[in-house]
Amino acid sequence: MTLVPTRTVPVRAATLVALALSLAACGPTYVRGSQVQGLDDQAMSTGIDKRDIEQLLHDNLKAMMSSPIAHAWAADRAKPTLAIYPLANETSEHIDSQLNALLSDVETFMVNSQLVTVVSVERQRQMIGELEKQHGGGFDPKHVAEYNKQLGAKYYITGKVFTSDERVEDQRRVQYFMFMQIIDVATSAVAWQNKASFTKAVLR
Repeated sequence: MTLVPTRTVPVRAATLVALALSLAACGPTYVRGSQVQGLDDQAMSTGIDKRDIEQLLHDNLKAMMSSPIAHAWAADRAKPTLAIYPLANETSEHIDSQLNALLSDVETFMVNSQLVTVVSVERQRQMIGELEKQHGGGFDPKHVAEYNKQLGAKYYITGKVFTSDERVEDQRRVQYFMFMQIIDVATSAVAWQNKASFTKAVLR
């Protein structure tokens, strides 16, 4: 059996450490938002990200809170029951998960406003799933009246997201438009509506 001279061990160890450091330098670096200031500010695609959602929420909910219907709720103090339905994705972008996250933020805001009694978004999804088993599909806006009857809602929030997508050579601009509205269940009247918008682009 040949024994390895002890003096060669540190050399090999140093070589392995250098190789590991070299590989680490060539690979990706993973960071947290708290570690890099402004990390959430950089646009990384033309899709909707956290900052866009925050902007849409701010613009729409600010308009809602200054609307006559919000003032009426505050004055009446009856806290009517409010349901929050999915926003229709009328775009070519895969943003359904982002829109679902936005619904949860709307739910949180309305609960904290103390103006209405909010039906849990999770409870709505369960109920809609149970009802739609009879129709063999998912959420269907045509069945909103049936949903509201089950939930006992007096008002509901809904909306749609549209885009205008333009390309020039290797550049792309996507303009997003989000309409949100509050509907009176009894009359189907639009009690409030607002449009918020923003633009994302790829410039080369």
